[in-house]
Amino acid sequence: MVMGVAIITSARHYGFMTMVTHQPRVAWDAARAFVIMAETPYTATPYPVMPHAVMLHYVDFADQVYRRLGPVVYEALENTRGRLLENLERTGGDRTAADIERGAWRVRMEELLRSRPDLTDVVLELTSMVLRY
Repeated sequence: MVMGVAIITSARHYGFMTMVTHQPRVAWDAARAFVIMAETPYTATPYPVMPHAVMLHYVDFADQVYRRLGPVVYEALENTRGRLLENLERTGGDRTAADIERGAWRVRMEELLRSRPDLTDVVLELTSMVLRY
């Protein structure tokens, strides 16, 4: 099942499936994914569980965000990364900043999807790039 999407079937649909997008769930999943990526290493690193695999890294993800969602969302991602790295340096890893950023990204994604529902598939694809790891 795709994150944020429910497959609904019934006799009324005569065997066909209807896909229903739950925008709040898409926004929440995207928020989690964007904050995860904001905290990842800048360049490729071995994936800890599978040493032969390479974890998606920030540069590639940020490039995808810029190309697919535009400079405004990219700049917000850069700002989030800056705040998270500053917090890591200052506190040694207090998770409060990441929680706050996830909340801000959830609202940002809900607003984006509400104003630009045509970007739902793009947001789902970006999210799935991250959360499959």
